[in-house]
Amino acid sequence: METALTRLVGVRHPVVQTGMGWVAGPRLVSATANAGALGILASATMTLDHLREAIREVKSRTDAPFGVNLRADAGDAGERVRIIVDEGVRVASFALAPSRELIAELKEAGVVVVPSVGARRHAEKVAAWGADAVIVQGGEGGGHTGEVATTVLLPQVVDAVDIPVVAAGGFHDGRGLVAALAYGAAGIAMGTRFLLTSDSTVPAAVKAKYLAATVGDITVTTAVDGLPHRMLRTDFVGSLERSGRARALVQAVRRAAGFRRISGLSWSRMVRDGLAMKHGKELIWSQVLLAANTPMLLKSSMVDGRTDLGVMASGQVAGVIEDLPSCEELVDRVMAEARETLGDLAVVGASMPG
Repeated sequence: METALTRLVGVRHPVVQTGMGWVAGPRLVSATANAGALGILASATMTLDHLREAIREVKSRTDAPFGVNLRADAGDAGERVRIIVDEGVRVASFALAPSRELIAELKEAGVVVVPSVGARRHAEKVAAWGADAVIVQGGEGGGHTGEVATTVLLPQVVDAVDIPVVAAGGFHDGRGLVAALAYGAAGIAMGTRFLLTSDSTVPAAVKAKYLAATVGDITVTTAVDGLPHRMLRTDFVGSLERSGRARALVQAVRRAAGFRRISGLSWSRMVRDGLAMKHGKELIWSQVLLAANTPMLLKSSMVDGRTDLGVMASGQVAGVIEDLPSCEELVDRVMAEARETLGDLAVVGASMPG
């Protein structure tokens, strides 16, 4: 199925696997790429050396295009961009709007720039700055999320910009792909659905928690980092919500120290990143400190398998997912369902009078 997305990035199918921290590593990204979709490597939790190693590992596993996701507000974003350029990565994905300068540097090197946005005005801004496409996530999506549903947000953005739009938030099958195409999107992006594959390195006990979840078990909370965050509802999340502000801040500082050891960032770099986050999102300092929770709480579950001590970011679609296919099986299934759905619609259209 050829769309503006497949032509832009050179993949066979208009499907994107999103850059999930601690989840979207070389194995998942390369499996997605080999399945004909666009895999995106999550770099925010990696050191610079680890990022370069991870890119090279993906390249050793596949000849297909793939991307790297990075934080536009990170103090070392420029260094990460240089690694992406040096290593010949096809796509740069951003969780926040990159600066005009970063976009220009990447485009000059022939890298396709695809920021993720959650509002029409953000899509208009990055399009004006030269972004090649945007991923638009509605409120159904996992992790940090907004309040506007995909079915309302997506057509707004499609109507507002002249670049390819990829729909995210609430997608897991071929029917969703067809629906997104009907709205004018050039493809879909999925996070939770790719997390729940056999190629994902997330521990089995954690995957079992996702598979057991109903739609009602997925909540939005501000207890992790002060911002709306969609995740599985667990006893641990409940305890975070009941914690007093002082206790939460002490825990945040402790986890920030742990993340500093893992990431290799200096305290000064972390402070600069915090300042950038504070400015970019108009956060108060207590929220900036609480944001230190996120990397370590996600690592506890997604890497260490501690569902009792970690959080599990999740889209609402976890409540309707029941199996763990390989990436190849998943992408083939999505595309087969999409073709079947399009065929059914063609029959309906042919039977309509006039």
